[in-house]
Amino acid sequence: MMTRSRFLRLLSSLSLLGLTHLSYSAYAQEFPPKKTITIVVGFAAGGSADSAARVIAKKLSEDLGQNVIVDNKPGAGGNIAHAYTATAPADGSVILFGSIGPLSIAPHLMKLPYDPQKDLAPLTMGVTFPNVLVVIPELGVKNFKEYVALAKKNPGKITFASTGSGSASHLQGELLNVRADIDTVHVPYKGGSPAMVDLLGGRVSSYYSALATADPYIKNGKLIPIATTGLKRAPTLPNVPTIAESGYPGFDASNWYAFVAPGKTPDVILEKWNKALVAALKDKTTNAQLAEHGLMPNPGSREDLQKYIASQSAMWGKIIADRKITAE
Repeated sequence: MMTRSRFLRLLSSLSLLGLTHLSYSAYAQEFPPKKTITIVVGFAAGGSADSAARVIAKKLSEDLGQNVIVDNKPGAGGNIAHAYTATAPADGSVILFGSIGPLSIAPHLMKLPYDPQKDLAPLTMGVTFPNVLVVIPELGVKNFKEYVALAKKNPGKITFASTGSGSASHLQGELLNVRADIDTVHVPYKGGSPAMVDLLGGRVSSYYSALATADPYIKNGKLIPIATTGLKRAPTLPNVPTIAESGYPGFDASNWYAFVAPGKTPDVILEKWNKALVAALKDKTTNAQLAEHGLMPNPGSREDLQKYIASQSAMWGKIIADRKITAE
């Protein structure tokens, strides 16, 4: 295989001969790139996005025979990492474990320094996972049907916590308000920890929580799980029905992480990344490790992801407009 230095010497010689139509781009389309591969994550180490990215990175490193690292760039709900990736080298060495907020929600709430649908190229869906609607025992409901009935009888009285205005947990509650024609009141917090503290303290009555966060309190009886927000039941809560099967068909407010690359990355590299990622996500060991974090791999084509992001953007954009939601 031609080395980088030999290629550059050849390119220089051809230029001297007037053959300037050749470019470095042909060499840049080599895959995997002959340098460390970086998976950018928009959240801090230790969370579900970071944990999933590290599991997948390990498998990719084995499959590609190349060092694959995770680079955490937390802040602004993941937007810092997405903006970074939008202008990163488009040679296949940098990809992003993107998330629902920056890719489908944030564009409707604020002006971004990048366009998710132009500056980031879809590779494949990574993992999907629902939240779980949990309530405090003091609310006096034992299932989702009773929750909706109580909300209808007491408009504006039931509160639900979220990790912030415009967050996935906020929009899930607003989507239910629309679909069930109820009026539950949103109470935003600066993250999941303070939301959970106030929920357990009885200062709010319900919360669309991450499964891993709610799990210990469900087990000790401090919280009651009444429904999950995805189309399928969560493997870790097989006895808890989805909202979709509880009278609201098609209700799908799943969280998700998807792989994207800098928008100017050549198609040939994007296709090769798709194949590599799909293979890693279909690996049985990788699946088992992701399941431990309550995450369900859902790999597919680049086109499928592009359509899904667009449909999510349209759905959440309508909810944001209809409910007059603004960023904090």
